[in-house]
Amino acid sequence: MTAPTAPAPIAVAIDADDIETAATWASAVAPHVSTVKVGLELYLRYGPEAVSAVRGANPVGVFLDLKLHDIPATVAGAARSVAGLRPSILTVHASGGADMVRAAVEAAPDTRIAAVTVLTSMGEKDLEQVGLLGPARDAVRRLAAMAVGAGAGALVCSPREVALVRSEVGPDITLITPGVRPAGADRGDQSRVATPEEAVAAGADLLVVGRPITRAADPGAAAAAIAAAVRRAGVRA
Repeated sequence: MTAPTAPAPIAVAIDADDIETAATWASAVAPHVSTVKVGLELYLRYGPEAVSAVRGANPVGVFLDLKLHDIPATVAGAARSVAGLRPSILTVHASGGADMVRAAVEAAPDTRIAAVTVLTSMGEKDLEQVGLLGPARDAVRRLAAMAVGAGAGALVCSPREVALVRSEVGPDITLITPGVRPAGADRGDQSRVATPEEAVAAGADLLVVGRPITRAADPGAAAAAIAAAVRRAGVRA
């Protein structure tokens, strides 16, 4: 008897317009991936119900991608308010500073706090406009080191910076990479992107994939195909 295939380390971004579609997508991809991701738009529209809907009866982790960014006391309160939903991952913006990241870590001790370094939609010109000097790689490296020093157990960075960040923070920090697109897929609003195989080769631990799966004619089949590509590239769930 063949053993069941373990889910691949992929977080599917469930960016649906309504909660019924979100639940349908989550159920379709759950047999193939380790995690489903609830973003800001879906959470603001439906609140905790969104988390319950995508989790359902599926044995998947829930990545609550709220990218909290405020004064430390407010972020602590926000992290505490969602900790009861049992997300496996909760995001904050590293640019909020060490005290803010630390506040989230302390407020939600059973949730892995992932600090977002530089959004994958931003290029060099965008960074210059918001005052982050130097190449994107340098900004990512500085923010990563600061966030880990403040207790973050995971970091979000583009596939292009994974190897650099790994060398900076060591092997024990989970590296999450959005901006993952299969070869030939539309980039959408992403700037710093890579294929799943490239992200895996660079050392990513969890790949975030959205529209190439959820906008496919068959999201379950699309998730299965990308999961198979990730396994072939050498990542084990």
